[in-house]
Amino acid sequence: MKNMKTCCKSEQKSEVTCCERKKKRSEAEFKSLMNRLKRIEGQVRGVEKMLENDTYCPDILTQVSAINSALNSFNKELLASHMKSCVVNDIRAGNDDVIDELVVTLQKIMK
Repeated sequence: MKNMKTCCKSEQKSEVTCCERKKKRSEAEFKSLMNRLKRIEGQVRGVEKMLENDTYCPDILTQVSAINSALNSFNKELLASHMKSCVVNDIRAGNDDVIDELVVTLQKIMK
């Protein structure tokens, strides 16, 4: 899968910077990620109903913990795919800046 970058000229600088990046995913990857998100969405709706029904706090907290776990699993799957495709392809193409971008991304998601 190839990263598709649309570049534009910065209004304040004369350099060209990438303002929009996209990745074309395989059908299998797309379906897997979407299925995870749909399950998470259902879990969030379930917590909403629990709150509306005055459910006991620890029961809600348990469900929220499950949602956090599901989001972490989503992130792991997406990160693995990113590293196996985007990062590897950029390194092979001589773009070592992708390592710095990966480090910044990891720092953001590991807060």
